[in-house]
Formats: sequence, C-alpha cells, structure tokens
Amino acid sequence: MDLKTFKLLHPVKYYKDYLENNIRPDGRELEELRPLAISFDVIKSADGSAIVKVGNTTVVCGIKAELATPNALAPGHGFLVPNVDLSPVSSPSYRPGPPCDEAQVYSQSVADAISNARCIDLQQLCISPGKLVWCLYCDLVCLDHDGCVLDAAIIALVAAFHTVNLPTIQYNSDTEETEADTSRLLPLTVDCVPVTTSFVMVAGRLIADPTTEEEKLASTTLTVTVSDGKMSFFNQSGGDPMDSRTLKKCTDSAIKRERSVKKMILTMQRKSSS
Repeated sequence: MDLKTFKLLHPVKYYKDYLENNIRPDGRELEELRPLAISFDVIKSADGSAIVKVGNTTVVCGIKAELATPNALAPGHGFLVPNVDLSPVSSPSYRPGPPCDEAQVYSQSVADAISNARCIDLQQLCISPGKLVWCLYCDLVCLDHDGCVLDAAIIALVAAFHTVNLPTIQYNSDTEETEADTSRLLPLTVDCVPVTTSFVMVAGRLIADPTTEEEKLASTTLTVTVSDGKMSFFNQSGGDPMDSRTLKKCTDSAIKRERSVKKMILTMQRKSSS
C-alpha cells in the first residue's frame, strides 16, 4: 500500500506515526506556527483593506463605511459589522449561495473577539448622537482555506482597521442634510491589536496553527485571543478537557504571537503612512 492510499484509509494512524516523532506531515514541529504575510490597501475602492496569508490560508478584508441611524439604546455609538464569507474557490467543501453555518460562526467569533478586546471605540463613529453614525461593514473573504480561518480573519480585519480614513461629515440637524468633506480625512483610532491563535488536540497531542486536515482530525479545538499581552477571548469546543499546564502553554504561545503580529502591523502601518 502506497503512502497516499494509507493516509486516505487511515488518516489518524498516519498522523499518529508523525506525532510520535514530534513532527507533522508538513515538516513543522507540533507547536510551530506557519509563516505570516500581511499586505495593506489591497482594495482601492474600499475605505480600508488588507490581505493576510497564514501558510496557504488566505483571507482578504475590505471595509466599507456608510452613514446610518444609531441604535436607540446606544445613541452615541456607531456600528461594526464583520461578515466572513467562505468562498467556493477556497475549498471544494463550500458551495455558492447563502452563508453556511461555519461562516456564520466565524462571523460571530470575529465580532466577539474584537468587541471583548475593545479594539475599536464605537463612540468615535458617532457624528450626531441619536441622529447619525458611521457603520463599518467589514467583509472578510476566504480565498484559500487550509486551516485557522478565524486567526487569519482577525489579523486581516485589524490590519484593515489601520488603513481606514473617514471623511469629515457636516450634519444639519434641522434639515437632516449631510455634506462630506473628503479633503479632511480622519483616521480610525485602533486601541489595540487583538491576535487569535488556534490549537487542536489530535491523538492526544497538542498542535498549534492546524491545517484543514488537522482540524478535521481534532478531538478538541481551542482558540485564544490576546490583546496587549492579556487574554481577551477564549473558546473551546470538543470533549477532551485540557489541564492547566496545556492551557498555559497555549496562552504563552498566543502571547508570543500577539507581540510578533502587533510589531509587524504597526511597523508596516508606519512605513505606509510615511
């Protein structure tokens, strides 16, 4: 039996043989992360954009700003609406049409991670309390799905935040007329850089930054979002409990990644604005 057939028929045994030697089929160590690449301002027609590659996983983010009426319960706050799209070109598993359940879960997870980290103060999106606010529609499209889409999506969104510039709006409360001054652009204030790192348990071994194949074999999935060196969002799914030592190992790895990604985004942002 050739290796390809063995992998197809016995995927868990195939991976277990690698894991026993503390290595993965792609050559990485168990806790080794894949290379990360970020590009800013990739969509000129958007108000902010970025594209992120984590290994082969690729997510592009485009942000469009529109004027809206605020929520009556929060008259001084604007809106942030992330939407994750798992494009059919990203994987044969997805089909054209309405968002699948997985995409909707990703969208909610992105919203929760950004909100819990207090990355964006929604009050800065208010133009006239109770009358007019900015609504930022954040479209996150997965172009290539090879695991950890949530990690790539959050990095892409935060990177895109750093490229958003909003025109100054003059609002007449009597006539409700608005006038946009595009010569005076105000940059969006980003208060922190939340970064998510995913982990899975496969055959009883902890794996960081899993590929799609590894995600499918996982008995437990754990995502840790870190902001300013502290955990701001945590989610675990699956039946295998993780002991405190394993959780600390995940948190330490996530903190290390957050420092690296934060430095990369802020350095590239300064270069692009100079």
